[in-house]
Amino acid sequence: MKIFTLCFSALSIVFATASFGQTPITTDDINAAEFSSALPEGVSPLTVKLQVLLDRAGANPGVIDGIAGENVTRAITNYEEMRGLVPDGTMNPALWEKLRSESPTSKAYTIAPKDVEKLVGSIPSDYAEMAKMEWLGYTSGAEALAEKFHMDQKLLTLLNPSAQFVAGETIIVVDPETQAPIAISRMVADKANERVLIFGPGDTPLIIYPATIGSDSTPSPHGTHEVKSVAEFPTYAYNPSINFQQAANTEKLTIPPGPNGPVGAVWIDLTEPTYGIHGTPEPSKISKNSSHGCVRLTNWDATELAKMVKPGVPVIFIEAAKSIY
Repeated sequence: MKIFTLCFSALSIVFATASFGQTPITTDDINAAEFSSALPEGVSPLTVKLQVLLDRAGANPGVIDGIAGENVTRAITNYEEMRGLVPDGTMNPALWEKLRSESPTSKAYTIAPKDVEKLVGSIPSDYAEMAKMEWLGYTSGAEALAEKFHMDQKLLTLLNPSAQFVAGETIIVVDPETQAPIAISRMVADKANERVLIFGPGDTPLIIYPATIGSDSTPSPHGTHEVKSVAEFPTYAYNPSINFQQAANTEKLTIPPGPNGPVGAVWIDLTEPTYGIHGTPEPSKISKNSSHGCVRLTNWDATELAKMVKPGVPVIFIEAAKSIY
């Protein structure tokens, strides 16, 4: 599909954290971490565990990096809202008890050949150079596996300081688990709060994804639209006369598919022409900078959503949600 768019504990591996100025962390530390009074500064096993638990609960925190930053605060707030709690974005013992699980949040994983296939040497930033390629794939096994497990690549490599990230190798990863399928009744793109809310049976909010939605110069649409179709690994049709201006490119270009392409791994087409919901080659930037009018999610959130959403599902664009109910 071509798109036309305005937007664009078997192992206990030591966490080599000298660059963060802290003592080493092991996978056992992550699985055994328990909240007491506050989230630590910097990378911590507790925050890694919390991010995994929030992801499992549908309050997706974006990239799991072990740092208690803005995305963690937003994810806590989203979890509180979905559970009908007073949303203040602050972790406390009562909230931890609702989230905590006996299921390990970190595990050993043996890399399969398909995990590291179709890698490419590098991805150019210029669209004209991208157009010369056949596939905009991951540039390393570490990048591919980090996205598979919703992780920041630095966290993955620090958990596995000696790994080559090749097929057959056993590494340590976090375990966000697989989202159980839900019948989506509607979606709300909440621009001010930088999130997409997914409602299921009974019009109940079940998942909230961090998102980048539009910008002042290229705003997202308003009102209610619908999902038109879904495409995995679409090609991207760049047309500077209707798209944004990219570098010095003044001619139409067909950008090949791949997770590192302009729209990432998935394109969810909307009935509003040229607009859609899609992935991104830069997951760490989700909800931190503006898009070109569309709705950007991490590749893993976009892929998860694409497996559940059906044509005809309403997508409601709002400036800010006073309440998710």
